[in-house]
Amino acid sequence: MMDFQLLIHSHFLDIPLLSWITACGVAVVAYFVMHAFIGLFKRRLAADSDLGAAHVAKLIPQILGSTSNITLIITSVLIGVAVLDLPARWSERVNHLWFLAFGLQLALWINKTIKVLSKRYFTAVATDGAPVSRVSHTIIVWALQFVLWVVFALAMLSNVGINVSAFIASLGIGGIAIALAVQNVLGDLFASLAIAVDKPFEVGDAININGISGTVEHVGLKTTRLRADSGEQIVIANADLLKNTIRNFKRMKDRRVQLLVKVASDTPPDVLEQVPPMLRSIVEEQADVRFDRAHLKLFDRDSIEFEVIYYVLKPEYGLYMDTQQAVNLKIMRELLARDISFSDPIQKIKYLDIAGVEAREARRPQQTGQVKLSRQF
Repeated sequence: MMDFQLLIHSHFLDIPLLSWITACGVAVVAYFVMHAFIGLFKRRLAADSDLGAAHVAKLIPQILGSTSNITLIITSVLIGVAVLDLPARWSERVNHLWFLAFGLQLALWINKTIKVLSKRYFTAVATDGAPVSRVSHTIIVWALQFVLWVVFALAMLSNVGINVSAFIASLGIGGIAIALAVQNVLGDLFASLAIAVDKPFEVGDAININGISGTVEHVGLKTTRLRADSGEQIVIANADLLKNTIRNFKRMKDRRVQLLVKVASDTPPDVLEQVPPMLRSIVEEQADVRFDRAHLKLFDRDSIEFEVIYYVLKPEYGLYMDTQQAVNLKIMRELLARDISFSDPIQKIKYLDIAGVEAREARRPQQTGQVKLSRQF
């Protein structure tokens, strides 16, 4: 009994052993309480999300799932140590450990948030069942995680009393040097990220850039490869690609067709009045077509011009060409049936050969009895 009493009242680091036992008990209780609280909070949020709660309620359980047991243990130990009467030099070190544990767990939560939100974003912007762009997704996640852990490391070094100004200056100078050395590569890389995030086109889209038409086969980190309509493969740098206007034909909902019909300028007005209704009926006969308007647009000494506007409701190029051909042939037949001739764009100009006329007149024999009159003044 005396030995137990001596053991209880013994000291370790100038702190009674009984205080150490109490601190251990507090640490164990704190660990189980925090672990149970996090589990209960996750289950409650999961139940709320099943009832149709906000997206934040669905996001928090995934973030809390990245809670590290190591940080929980460190935090529990620090809670237990808080009941001890530590010397001043140990109190400062304990404060550093608090900052380390809290900073590490916060960094882990932010790291998980980056992964979850980036995956949700790329899944949301994917259209027509297209898969998530793994390369762009990975690069963006890595870049954000690199910035996160660099900031965490600098914060830890600063907390323990190390001057990080030199490290930050070195990172800035090194970053500038690297950026200048590989600026073209970085330009294409950031252009690739812009394509992945903004999605002006995707693999399989038919696009046109500066008169170059083709189907997108691959979007890489530096270049984009197209399969041209004529069959060859075209490789374009991503930075150059985004500097130009891109026409994406796959995202076309319908095609607007503007048709000009020119007839002869001597066509009577009564006949011209029949042309717009005729054009409307021809267009409306076609399938998957919406008629817009038909008007006599202008006339001059050479021709009279009608303008027809209609929409092909499906974007397929073959359907567009078939419809246009059918409309054109029908218009030609109807105009010929009404004896309406097309305008002739060729101007026929007769030149008068003055020299030839004078030569023929000189060779012509003079008529007898011709009297030449003179005007008297």
